[in-house]
Amino acid sequence: MRDGHGGVVIGSEISGGCRNVFAENCSMDSTNLDRVLRFKSNAVRGGVVENVFVRNCTVGSVADAVLQIDFVYEEGPNGPYKPVVRNVVMNNVTVAHTPRVLNVVGFPAAEISSVRLMNCDFRQIRKPDVITEADVKLVDCELEPLK
Repeated sequence: MRDGHGGVVIGSEISGGCRNVFAENCSMDSTNLDRVLRFKSNAVRGGVVENVFVRNCTVGSVADAVLQIDFVYEEGPNGPYKPVVRNVVMNNVTVAHTPRVLNVVGFPAAEISSVRLMNCDFRQIRKPDVITEADVKLVDCELEPLK
């Protein structure tokens, strides 16, 4: 996976939902690749995304973040439907160069829950993570800032 908005992207037209996605043993590398994993939706689209698993991936460079969940995409919270992302696990993901690890933005009426990054290694980090209205945890991860 090279150029684009993300190596694995789910949304924005996601009102029907998406479940049980597995991405494993992937290689990604490009300064033109924005993210490793991206979810996008809003309250106009809604939709439930759950059980997404990314493991054993090696990434050279990404331009924005390892993980982005964007619920303020376009209309954001201005709609009647609740966007949901839950039970996302990234395990054994190695990224050599990333500006930040997390760019996760929800809103109070949405759900971003049980998002876990486990046993990952992230290097050359230049910016702080962004996490708003979300349950995201890093477990046994190595983080190395840009020197």
